[in-house]
Amino acid sequence: DAAHRDGIWRGLAQGVADILGSDHAPHLLEEKAKPYPDSPSGMTGVQTLVPIMLDHVANGRLSLARFVDMTSAGPKRLFGISRKGRLSAGYDADVTVVDLKRRETIRNPWIASKCGWTPYDGVTVTGWPVGTIVRGKRVMWQGELVGPSSGEAVVFDEALPTR
Repeated sequence: DAAHRDGIWRGLAQGVADILGSDHAPHLLEEKAKPYPDSPSGMTGVQTLVPIMLDHVANGRLSLARFVDMTSAGPKRLFGISRKGRLSAGYDADVTVVDLKRRETIRNPWIASKCGWTPYDGVTVTGWPVGTIVRGKRVMWQGELVGPSSGEAVVFDEALPTR
């Protein structure tokens, strides 16, 4: 409800929250329509995180610097993830290119998850991801995969050899 949403925004403004995350639960609408507790928890959200939060940036609810920190440097600090969180020598070159002025309407057919739906279907946002570069290689541009996506195990600072 509104009180909970307002509390989350207060926490963001006060610096209580360190990171932003998303759910990756690819449940079909038929599964979600089951009565509790037979309905699975979660929803797909990883694909809509950037446009939804950029819309909050466009509306002045969140600064771009805070959004970037909460999705890059924040997770690096909180979890001690190695070679992530900034653009610098020795770090992975992971970048999301965005168009802060682009207006788009989120639609279910855009969702790449096997579930094929989002609760944001029909929501128009200002700010849109244009491309993704992972470890210096372009993997997505203008909504199309243009290079191979390859996952690797996360390396944590504490696992690195010390000198």
